[in-house]
Amino acid sequence: MVTDQDPRAADVGQPQGLPAIDVVDLVKHYQARDGSVVRAVDGVSFNVHRGETVGLLGANGAGKTTLLRMLVTLLKPTSGTASVDGVDIREDPLGVRRRIGYVSATTGVPDRLTPRETLISYGRLHGIPTAELEASVERLVGALGMTSYADRPSGRLSSGQRQRVSLGRALVHEPPVLVFDEPTAAVDLLGSRELLDLLAQLRSEGRAILLSTHRLHEIERRCDRFVIMHAGRIVARGTREELLEPSEDSIEDAFYRAVAS
Repeated sequence: MVTDQDPRAADVGQPQGLPAIDVVDLVKHYQARDGSVVRAVDGVSFNVHRGETVGLLGANGAGKTTLLRMLVTLLKPTSGTASVDGVDIREDPLGVRRRIGYVSATTGVPDRLTPRETLISYGRLHGIPTAELEASVERLVGALGMTSYADRPSGRLSSGQRQRVSLGRALVHEPPVLVFDEPTAAVDLLGSRELLDLLAQLRSEGRAILLSTHRLHEIERRCDRFVIMHAGRIVARGTREELLEPSEDSIEDAFYRAVAS
């Protein structure tokens, strides 16, 4: 196992080249009502390369969602920084948003709009020319298996179908970087597998994927590396093989050991 205090704490086993996501000593502190400081994210550094999926693991309150919200420029860091496809999140948040797709379990889909209308609306926000946008939307509708309900109001769709709309919305501007916060939390087992298969395809196309989830069994064999957070800090990182002790059978075992130490 590689821990945050280990001299090998720099990311290991990753492809070479400029990282698609590069997090450098990122910090987010809040002041509680009693005046104390809550260290939600406390000096986190790691990276994700193109064509790689990195699993971000941690219990509730570990700081994962706060970290991801800083990466997608929904929160400003207290200190430190990160870059997405070479663009600094503090200096050019709009540039980051052009290069990133974000999906969470709580990402809302407008009930009154159809999936097709939602994708077109978000494509227009990104300034995609009409002809190019229409072709892109048609490709996404087919690739995400939404053909049968693409023109049905989203308020009448299942949670799994709505999550596909969210994924399509994150992909409509063809970003090189994808960030997912509990993307399978609202879908059943079949929907989860289909979604993760889609992510594997996107990874094979060269996208960089950062994936946070509590369903460790779903991603154990799907991630190239893992970053484990606890109390706002990274406590372990590495490939599955690097994290597991000889007596352990799963990444879940490594996770429990890392957060308990």
